[in-house]
Amino acid sequence: MRRTYRGSCHCGAVTFEADLDLTQPSYRCNCSICRRTRFWPAVAMPAAFRLLGGEDDLVEYLFHSRRNKHYFCRHCGVRPFGIGTDTPVGVMYGVNIGCLEDVPEETLAAIPITHVDGLHDRFASPQYTAHL
Repeated sequence: MRRTYRGSCHCGAVTFEADLDLTQPSYRCNCSICRRTRFWPAVAMPAAFRLLGGEDDLVEYLFHSRRNKHYFCRHCGVRPFGIGTDTPVGVMYGVNIGCLEDVPEETLAAIPITHVDGLHDRFASPQYTAHL
């Protein structure tokens, strides 16, 4: 069931809200940036994501193919969301589930996870997933 969640970076400089259905799959990826930052996104389409504050506190990082935009808070370094520009569903926001506020532990534990082999640029499960 879709509902509106509020979220922020660790220091609170960047705030957002997103309409998400946390019963739908989230993603764990083994690409170099997701693996290093332990990024765990839920998908929000552009109309379902709203940056409420801190736009000037965000730093954009592009790497490799420069297809996806990774945003970090310039103060605390947390990555609250990113924008996928070349995905199977088109442009979408990857909302960091760890940045959502007031989500009970039992809800977090029940979120389905789809593993993605970003290391090899494939939308399929990699051979090893336990570390993701």
